[in-house]
Amino acid sequence: MARSVFFSFHYQNDIWRANRVRNSNVVEGVAAAGFKDASLWEETKKKGDAAIKKLIDDALVGTTVTAILIGSKTAGRKYIDYEIKQSYARRNGLLGIYIHNLKNERGLTDVQGRNPFMDYHVTSPDGSKRYLSDIFKTYDWIYNDGYNNFGNWVESAYKQMNP
Repeated sequence: MARSVFFSFHYQNDIWRANRVRNSNVVEGVAAAGFKDASLWEETKKKGDAAIKKLIDDALVGTTVTAILIGSKTAGRKYIDYEIKQSYARRNGLLGIYIHNLKNERGLTDVQGRNPFMDYHVTSPDGSKRYLSDIFKTYDWIYNDGYNNFGNWVESAYKQMNP
């Protein structure tokens, strides 16, 4: 079954790397993975916080998985946090993909960023807390061969939230 993927990333710092992931033709190799583009920040950010949240909410409609593309400055960003919370609330599968090893437009890699799932926890019925970083998997696009494995990662993330 096709999965529609929402990509969450730090626009200003990682748009080049994110586009390399989104435009890597992984969909052709894995027909089950679909893409939904949600990075129209330039026009929307001028309109303020409510407009950006509406853009995110609208882009999440019809998606089944959210891929957090993790760069050096992704964790702790206001809209990344919002995307994680909204994705979890709508029961999207979640996964993190470290993209710092991808070269940017100047041919440079970056330092590994902190896992943004470490900032959130869920409370089990027994009252215990589990951090999202203990629940959802992260991968490295380069070292875990994202080009060939992305479709499997997406399907696994979906099944984790929708057994």
